[in-house]
Parts: sequence; structure tokens; C-alpha cells
Amino acid sequence: MDGVRSARLSQPAGGNRRRVRVTLAALLAGSLLFTAACSGGKSPTWQGGNGAAGTAESGSPAPEPTLSTVAVTSPKAAATGVEAWSDVKYTTEDPENTTVKVTDSKGTEVKGTVDKDESVWHPTESMDWAGKYTVTVSSPPAEGKNTTVTSTFTTMKKPANLVRVTSFLGDGNKVGVGMPLIIKFGRSIPEKYRANVERKMVVTATPAQEGTWSWISSTEVHYRPKVYWKAYSKVFYKVQLKGVKMGDGWYGRSDLTVDLKIGRSLIMTVSNKTKKMTVKQDGKTIKTLPVSLGKSSTPSSSGTMVVIEKKAHTVFDTTDTDPANGYKVEIDYAQRITWSGQYIHAAPWSEGQQGRRNVSHGCVNVSEAMGAWLFKQTLMGDVITVSGTEEKLKNGNGWTDWNMSYAEFKKGSALA
Repeated sequence: MDGVRSARLSQPAGGNRRRVRVTLAALLAGSLLFTAACSGGKSPTWQGGNGAAGTAESGSPAPEPTLSTVAVTSPKAAATGVEAWSDVKYTTEDPENTTVKVTDSKGTEVKGTVDKDESVWHPTESMDWAGKYTVTVSSPPAEGKNTTVTSTFTTMKKPANLVRVTSFLGDGNKVGVGMPLIIKFGRSIPEKYRANVERKMVVTATPAQEGTWSWISSTEVHYRPKVYWKAYSKVFYKVQLKGVKMGDGWYGRSDLTVDLKIGRSLIMTVSNKTKKMTVKQDGKTIKTLPVSLGKSSTPSSSGTMVVIEKKAHTVFDTTDTDPANGYKVEIDYAQRITWSGQYIHAAPWSEGQQGRRNVSHGCVNVSEAMGAWLFKQTLMGDVITVSGTEEKLKNGNGWTDWNMSYAEFKKGSALA
């Protein structure tokens, strides 16, 4: 307080007294404020009581976290046991211009497609068992924000339960215009998994032709076009079922591809009324020949069938299933058309009846000469339609895919 007392002694006299008082008051207020600010006690109530922000005691403000325009939401970061066909889901502020890339441990990109509307990356091939993968999601630059994010995951180990998948046809086959594509499974596929199995089986025809898969049973699925295959076309199908879930802890074992050719169009039409077969190649009649069909006790089936297999020489033996009335006989130029044992074949013993009466056990009998000729003309998958007999062909008794309308066949698809 010595400084204050000294100020009072230096007051001038007379008219300057009032100015001195104002100056002293100002000095006093400054002195009190200086004392409060420098003291170690609590801050005065007019300063907030607990220290104002930005003072030495509060320190520097914490930095704000850098925001990101993209993020991977599935699979979770560092996830393990991920299924081999898993989608990658992400978020983005700019869906249209965001890119997604998935690479394996060697840096090789996994093929996939991006659904920008749903922000999902779908693999178009299965990933390896127990493989480590990196997801990179990027969007255009944004000031002050991260625009690229990476995440890793590891796929499941090779499971113990794997389903064998096979194709009846193989590369290089040439088949008739009625040939169905046939895929078989080593175990029954539950209905709830069939749609996803179908999605992984893609058929490409050149020229393009509409078609569909249809489940014949729980272990077999067929594909046929809407109308007969176009003559001389090419067909390629890719079955990508490795790692695909097939129910009860089972997964597809492997992938397969088949590349085949469709031959010329050859259609056989048999009329019970006329007892004749008409053979058309590429729409033109090339032969008409007499036939004998099944007698009344063993009628031939009316319906549309295809040639399943061909044997130049074989033996028909029905004694194991019919000891009393069965027979065992050598046959030439046999072409199977049903599982129940109906064939087109040479029958020299019935040549006198062919074109006049039905005497067979259900087969389409032709002469030895015509049997040899027809055998040279046909391919597996060529079409034969029989009409006018007492018995209707039962679907499933052979490759009966054409014995129904396309709409009916399509009902067998899990995607219909």
C-alpha cells in the first residue's frame, strides 16, 4: 500500500483535487485486480469460479478426430471364418463415385461387381479356403476427410462336409437340339438353398436363347431353352459351386465349366395311326419308314422324348424282372428313349408287321436296314415324339423335359 500513500502526498492543491481523486480510484481498482489475478487462491466469482477456458490451467483444446467419407461395415475388421462367397458391405457419402477393390494375400484382385444403390460388392468367383483378403474402399477427395479405408478378413477353413457336383456332359460333346444340360449332386439339396445354387450356374448360348433350370429331384437339376436349341449353336455353362452353402453344414466342393456344340436339327415323329416314322433334318423330311409299336398289353408311351444313349449291339434281358414272361434277345442299333426300357431298335423278326400292326414290348421297331441308317443319323439329345398310343409318357421316365410346356418346366426352378 506504500505506492498508494505516496500518491496521496503528491496530490496538487486547489482545482486539481478532483482529478487526483479519479486517478487514485483507478489506481486502486488496478491494484486490486492485479492482486486477484496473481494470487494462488480461487478465482473471483466474476471470472466464473472454476477457471475460464483457454487459461494456462486448462491447457490446449483436444484435436477433433478426422472424419471419413467411407467405411467397411461387413465383414467386420479382422473377421475370421468368413464364408467364401461373402458380400462386402460399406457406407459412403458419394455412392456413384466410390470404388471397391478386394485383393488376396498376393495382391491379386478378386473378381466382383458393385451394387452402387445398395453399397454392396458381390464376388463373381469363390474365394480360397483360409485366405486373407483386403478390402479397399475409396471415394473422391474431400477437404479435411479420409476418402480411402482398408479392412481385412480371413475366410473359413476348408470344411469337412463337401458336396460333389458333376455334369453329365463334357467339353467337346456334340448333341441334338433336345439335349438338356444335366447337373447332379452327391447329396440332397434342401429347397431353401436351391435358389442360390441356381444363381451360381450360368448358361451362355451363341446365338442367345432363353432358357431355365428346373429341379428334377433334390439331387438333379436340368436346363432347357424355351424352344429346341438352335441348330449349330454353341453352349457354354459355368457352375461355380465351390464354397456355396448347401445345408446342414455342407458346402459345394468345386467349380466346373462345359463347352459343347449343338448339331443339326433332327426330329423324329412317330404316328400310331399310320405306323410310320417321319425323320426331318433342319426342317426338311429326309426319310419316312414303317414301324411297329407296343402291342396292347405293352403299349408304347405317347409323348416327347430324346435319345438318351446309343448301342450298336446289346442284349435285352427282362427275365430278372419278369421270370414268367421275360425274354433275352440280342439287339442291333438300340437307341434308348425311356428309363423303363423303351428303345428305337432294329427288329428283323417284326419286319412283316412294321407299318401294319403293333407287336413290340413297347419299343419302336424298325427294319435292320432302317435301324442301321437311323443309327448313323442320330445324336444323343435328338428328339422323338410318339402319338396316338394307349399310354401317356410319365414325366421323369427318361429325359422328359420337352414333354411339358416351357411354363410348366419353369415351375421347377427355385427362382421362378
